[in-house]
Amino acid sequence: MQIYLPIAELPISILTVLGLSGAVGFVSGLFGVGGGFLLTPLLIFLDIPPAVAVATVAAQVAGSSTTGVLTYWRRRALDLKLGSILVAGGILGTLLGVLFFNSMRRLGQLELVITLSYVTLFTIIGGLMLYDALRAMLRVRAGKPARLKRRAGTHPWWMGLPLRMRFPDSQLYCSVIPIATLAIVIGFIGAVLGVGGGFILVPALIYFFRIPTAIVVGTSLFQILVTMTGATLLHALTNQSVDIVLAILLLLGGVIGAQFGGRAARNLNVESFRLLLALLILSVGLRFAIELFIPPSEPFSVVISEGTR
Repeated sequence: MQIYLPIAELPISILTVLGLSGAVGFVSGLFGVGGGFLLTPLLIFLDIPPAVAVATVAAQVAGSSTTGVLTYWRRRALDLKLGSILVAGGILGTLLGVLFFNSMRRLGQLELVITLSYVTLFTIIGGLMLYDALRAMLRVRAGKPARLKRRAGTHPWWMGLPLRMRFPDSQLYCSVIPIATLAIVIGFIGAVLGVGGGFILVPALIYFFRIPTAIVVGTSLFQILVTMTGATLLHALTNQSVDIVLAILLLLGGVIGAQFGGRAARNLNVESFRLLLALLILSVGLRFAIELFIPPSEPFSVVISEGTR
């Protein structure tokens, strides 16, 4: 059964969209990531225009993150104090990202920017995470601790910058400058690529700030919820690229899948969590890299610049 998408201007199978969004929603609840880093490229592979895919997935990410936030809120595994700083930085980054997105679209370079960004960002981050996860698992099998513990009183230089703040729920005391900077970068990337940014935020909070995994997942989803809601509104108001019909289908599948993912996360150990997330991120980056070397089905096309309409 197919349905016509008015903004994307093409028909698509309802069951295919529901299945994809449900699976991605499950991943969102399981790993504490928005799921857009999977759903956006999947829609692009289904011939949805990149601009429509990015803007519409932002709405799905916000919807699926809502149920995940409620799940972790009930468990008291959400640091609102840390989340508020991440949200403030994320909103600023989202605004800058939407402005950059619109300028690249007007120049006709948006699809190239999205593809190259996915390849570069995902393969680097996924590769580093995979290396770290495999090294930790080998240390555990050898009877050693997964990671060397820091000596008391030692911490990375970025945690000792000015404007230090204590976060009791996250067992963290550090400067808000690196946290806010991280949030701005993630908000920018999220707006440009249509991803929640959890695939960066989750490992960054775990590896660089040593925040407990359970708190990281809930706090990440909270930041994603607010920033992706803002990105959806900005995309809808500035470039009218949010396809409401597609967004509703994505939300239906994503909300259901996120509930099951949140429950499954209870039985996932830390090392398996890191390994699976690394493989997911790396596989998406490699998939886009392959696309760069596949000849297009139509080698010539005509594109009308938006500035001339």
